[in-house]
Amino acid sequence: MSKAAVSVFSFGIYLFILGPVLVVVPNALLTVFGIPQTGEVWIRVVGMLVVFLGLYYVVAARNELVPFMRATVYGRFGVLTFFIAFVALGLAPPILVLFGVIDAAGAVWTAFAIRQ
Repeated sequence: MSKAAVSVFSFGIYLFILGPVLVVVPNALLTVFGIPQTGEVWIRVVGMLVVFLGLYYVVAARNELVPFMRATVYGRFGVLTFFIAFVALGLAPPILVLFGVIDAAGAVWTAFAIRQ
């Protein structure tokens, strides 16, 4: 695998870990980050979507799909942008930005790896 593929593959594994946590024990994660617990299904739906995104990342990495890898760079920076906006608007606690920073760090890794 290329360095870019390794970065995308690694992010896919991160999503494979995060997704099931959101599906199975979402309130444990929410509590750790100071986000109010919920009994609604939306958080589990998000977890399911995260698992599927992880699948796309892993498949794209294993197949060296460079256009997908480039698109993830923009998307992952977009996550940080939205999370900052949500916090600035008072819609989410500041800790949410941490998840955006993780996404952006992965995006930087992928962007540098693509350029090599």
